[in-house]
Amino acid sequence: MKSQQIRQTFLEYFKKKQHEIVPSAPMVIKNDPTLMFTNAGMNQFKEYFLGNSTPKNSRIADSQKCLRVSGKHNDLEEVGVDTYHHTMFEMLGNWSFGDYFKKEAIQWAWELLTDVFEIDKNSLYVTIFEGDSSEDLERDQEAYDIWKELIAEERILNGNKKDNFWEMGAQGPCGPCSEIHVDIRSAEEKQKVDGASLVNADHPQVVEIWNLVFMQFNRMADGTLKNLPAQHVDTGMGFERLAMVLQGKQSNYDTDVFTPIIREIETITGHSYGNTKEEDIAIRVIADHVRAVSFSIADGQLPSNNGAGYVIRMILRRAIRYGFTYLNKKEPFIHQLVNTLAKQMGDAFPELKSQKNLIHNVIKEEEISFLRTLENGLALLDAMVESMKKENTKTLDGKKAFELNDTYGFPKELTRLILSEQGLGMDEEGFAAALKKQQEDSRKASATETSDWTVLNADDSQEFIGYDRLSADVRIAKYRKTSSKKEGELYQIVFNMTPFYGESGGQTGDKGYLESPSGDTVYIIDTKKENGQTVHLTKNLPKELGGTHRVSVDKSQRMRTAANHTATHLLHQALRKILGEHVEQKGSMVRSASLRFDFSHFSKVTPEELAEVENFVNARIREQLPLEENRSQTYEEAIQDGAIGLFGEKYGDVVRTIKFGESYELCGGTHVKNTAEVWHFKITHETSVASGIRRIEAITSDAVKDFFSEQSQHFEEIKAVLKNPAKNPAESIQHLLEENASLKKEIEELKREKASQLKNTLIDQAKNINGIHFIGTSTDLDAKSVKELAFQLEQELANLFLIIGAENDGKATLTVMISKNLVEEKGLNAGQLVRSLGKHIQGGGGGQAHFATAGGKNPAGIPAALKEAEDLIIQQA
Repeated sequence: MKSQQIRQTFLEYFKKKQHEIVPSAPMVIKNDPTLMFTNAGMNQFKEYFLGNSTPKNSRIADSQKCLRVSGKHNDLEEVGVDTYHHTMFEMLGNWSFGDYFKKEAIQWAWELLTDVFEIDKNSLYVTIFEGDSSEDLERDQEAYDIWKELIAEERILNGNKKDNFWEMGAQGPCGPCSEIHVDIRSAEEKQKVDGASLVNADHPQVVEIWNLVFMQFNRMADGTLKNLPAQHVDTGMGFERLAMVLQGKQSNYDTDVFTPIIREIETITGHSYGNTKEEDIAIRVIADHVRAVSFSIADGQLPSNNGAGYVIRMILRRAIRYGFTYLNKKEPFIHQLVNTLAKQMGDAFPELKSQKNLIHNVIKEEEISFLRTLENGLALLDAMVESMKKENTKTLDGKKAFELNDTYGFPKELTRLILSEQGLGMDEEGFAAALKKQQEDSRKASATETSDWTVLNADDSQEFIGYDRLSADVRIAKYRKTSSKKEGELYQIVFNMTPFYGESGGQTGDKGYLESPSGDTVYIIDTKKENGQTVHLTKNLPKELGGTHRVSVDKSQRMRTAANHTATHLLHQALRKILGEHVEQKGSMVRSASLRFDFSHFSKVTPEELAEVENFVNARIREQLPLEENRSQTYEEAIQDGAIGLFGEKYGDVVRTIKFGESYELCGGTHVKNTAEVWHFKITHETSVASGIRRIEAITSDAVKDFFSEQSQHFEEIKAVLKNPAKNPAESIQHLLEENASLKKEIEELKREKASQLKNTLIDQAKNINGIHFIGTSTDLDAKSVKELAFQLEQELANLFLIIGAENDGKATLTVMISKNLVEEKGLNAGQLVRSLGKHIQGGGGGQAHFATAGGKNPAGIPAALKEAEDLIIQQA
């Protein structure tokens, strides 16, 4: 079976079992503060398990793209080293939400594997939860009894809590699970060692392929377990491992899921898979990581320096490093694999095809950047090695190695490798200590403690009424307390209904206040969405929790935010009209003060194009286009009707569409009733975010009024400064600029003349110290003039040792020039000397062996630096 057929067979099997087949959710998670990425198939259904909402169909199946690189489920260091761990992988799964339970889940899994996929029953083992007395959890006898009707009892193994009690994290839905393992070793190996002894022992040919999780409990913040409102089934089967079994391979990387990419890597690099262990690991790392990065970019997550973007950058840099170190690839090449990946998986995941150019360009730009980082890091490490050799030190200080990694992005493994090639080592303990300290500091800064929900009205189902109303009488359904170093103590409150918009879709959450029956006021400082709920953040709780509370949204802030959100739609339309239909929204941030819009475009937007975009949006505002809203269209109808959706966004079966004239988009945000309410649109900034991604920042409404008022004030101030209001200010400024340029030229001429006179004086004053021409002087010339003077003196005098101290604007500089023959013959080094002499001016610096500079804040130390330099030459000579 080809991999495409395996995936389709799985989905068709469960479709016959009355399961709704749903598309994969984006790999990058939104509206769940506990997770960055989808790390299991159940993530997108979390709100159903928690009982926050009800699915349309109680039986669902899909193939979910997942990423595991951080937190509890972290396989990154094993990826490439072994043959069955991955960062990005597909999870085939079937779910029951309060419908069938253990019996059907187990029987169907067995039928699919043994009857449909025809896997040999004698190669399979299953595990069941053995129980755990510390949590008063009994052995899963029910699962055992079902399995013994299907498989020999000696093939049913007990599993401990670590392996057979599935938990998504420290809190949340969980329950016992039953794993199915397959032994794909040869018959000879099976005779030597019983497969049962290798289950869950990290053997590369005895691997888990399917996990049947029986969701029965909710793990609370205090660690206790409570029964979920209903029992659910959550299964996950590793697609790549299943392909390995069905295609008769001994490694996931030998299946057709990976072989096309591996063949392309071989072609590009000239290295063959199966040649050496190091090369094989590198090829596996690259083949795996290009998938993870490509899917992430397609889902809207670009590499960056924080959050989820940092993780994606880390994965890509790991791939680049392996290519650099073990495949000798010093130029970008990983981006060339994107086309092969899109061809191979684009039918199952069409976003790979539609976003192919963007993925290609972003990866290429990241490769260029990181290879430059590696080059700079190599230069820094070379300097450290030289220093170690001079000091006769065999081990690089761990703090320095960590700084090289943390500050300059230079990989620890590459540092270790380069040192070992020169017979040197690295202080591993020191590195680990520095890393641990950084992690602890980061953890302390971001750690959040969250209590369990206190439920007041369990039957309340939350309703959002904020499209039509800005205030309402509500009940508190539940609340909980959170605490963090960054935000302090906060309360999260859920009402039975709310007019507050929770942060999502790029739009920030509403602010406002709550008035309790007793008359006290509680300010709502932010509103978030979490697992299908709107959560209101406050600094304190109302004194009276029961009864009816009056909640009100800050109207002025909501109106400004709505104007900005509407403007993003008009901006999107303008960009597609003016720049081309290739433009796609790649992110946005809509606040009350301003808006930010990221979009795909492969060149800088010219001033003329920006002016055209502004004019287009303002023309739509002047047209006074009314809002046309539809809250009950199916997703398919809306897309067929021409509505634009956002890649990486998860839409439900029923969507809301927003239309202003020809602007037509899927959107859950808040908008003005008429474009006239936007008042005016003004672009304030345009820049690059990443390769192929541009960003426009803009303002509307009150912010534009303030902007024009401020500009008018500046204009009047300029006229006053020019003292010529009758004349065109632009002409006056132009005249001043020309006059300033002319004066600068005169100053440069004077500086050159002064430097020339100084040059002659210094040549005459040069001291001959045993054949070395020593010049030590101070001046008030600027750095550029001093540098020119130094190089002129080098041409005039042989065997030159020059040190010039200069004072400008209260700051000091030292410049050292040494003839290249003295560097070679006497072992003098300007870079090292200037670092040492820099202490006199309370500064530091560096440079090349024959020319270097230092800067400091103590000009009074210049004479001492000159004296020390002269003493050094006398000693050297």
